[in-house]
Amino acid sequence: MTLSLTERADQSGAFVAHAQYGGLELSATNRGPLAGLTCAVKDFFDISGIPTGAGSPDWLVSHPVPQSDSVALTRILAAGATIIGKTVTDEMAWSLLGDNHHYGAPLNPKAPDRLTGGSSAGSASAVANGLADIALGTDTGGSVRGPASFCGLWGMRPSHGRIPLDGVVPLAPSFDVVGWFAAKLEHFCATGPVLLDRPRPGPALSRLLIARDLFAAADPAVRASLEPALKQVVEKSGATAVEITLGPLDDWRKVFSTLQSAEIWAVHGEWVTRTKPNFGPGVRERFAAASAITPEDAAKAETQRKDIRARLDDLMGGDAVLLAPTMPCPAPLRAASSEERDAFRARALNGLCPAGLAGLPQISMPLGEADGAPVGLSLIGPRGTDEKLLDLVRRLKLR
Repeated sequence: MTLSLTERADQSGAFVAHAQYGGLELSATNRGPLAGLTCAVKDFFDISGIPTGAGSPDWLVSHPVPQSDSVALTRILAAGATIIGKTVTDEMAWSLLGDNHHYGAPLNPKAPDRLTGGSSAGSASAVANGLADIALGTDTGGSVRGPASFCGLWGMRPSHGRIPLDGVVPLAPSFDVVGWFAAKLEHFCATGPVLLDRPRPGPALSRLLIARDLFAAADPAVRASLEPALKQVVEKSGATAVEITLGPLDDWRKVFSTLQSAEIWAVHGEWVTRTKPNFGPGVRERFAAASAITPEDAAKAETQRKDIRARLDDLMGGDAVLLAPTMPCPAPLRAASSEERDAFRARALNGLCPAGLAGLPQISMPLGEADGAPVGLSLIGPRGTDEKLLDLVRRLKLR
């Protein structure tokens, strides 16, 4: 039996109840580069007259209904797309799993026994289930890149600061970015110029760096699956490829986690203390740990971030593209234990944190499959080379 779009949307679990699929249709014009396309929006973006829930029932009832649209939403509408609903997110966007204690786990149609990844879980699910052509998410620690890899989608984390965050719930401001998903490359590439601010001049991307340590850290099945795509990138780009080692990734992850947690507490600590929200497992413990980070801890981590940023800037210059598995493994099983989920989170952040720490743009390309589930290959560019990365994937025509 063929399901209607509304029935498929209900089955997907991708949309929030207060702005569900079929209950919202916003459009400003039928002209522009996104004309005729539908867009789903993570429930971190303000839409005038509609509550923003941030994945938390307590946030939903303790904050006023927005009276204006987020800048990113305004740009999508002005480019001709139609907004069709708001999507489920991990609680306060502080997870990489896509399983909200209060609202459930959206369906990953490419691997139904596995999670979508988070925190932009519903946005990835909406596109993967064919309910939206494009979808907006946010990426602080990997919340677009991870779900894109797990759901077989194109996904981008832009350079930090390239897309305004006005009207988006903050998490950790020095890491937060607006990102997007698409199933089709042409839709993915068309969305970039709509959202990105101020194209930046610079040299062409002419070198390829293969992150030896990130490939070594991935599952053997992931490495084997991505090898043909890696060879294609090298051959079709015509660029010289060199294997490199990024650095002590366990240490970099700890720097990222300290800074992220300190910023999250600075942004939300007063609300948490006053409201005492009923956080789910994992999120509850992370907020408790964040409250204990000292200014000295944060200052030390900030100094270390500057060193990491300098290391990556020196490595990449203005013209290199770094290639790496987006995630070290396929999506965790929906039935994974809390211990397995914690281990996955630490392992995944090792590969996700470099772009976040240095504010670099990263595109996850849906070019592999391991253990019957999608896996992505990533291109990471120097800061500000977002358009050049988009042009590169367009020219490569890998899918």
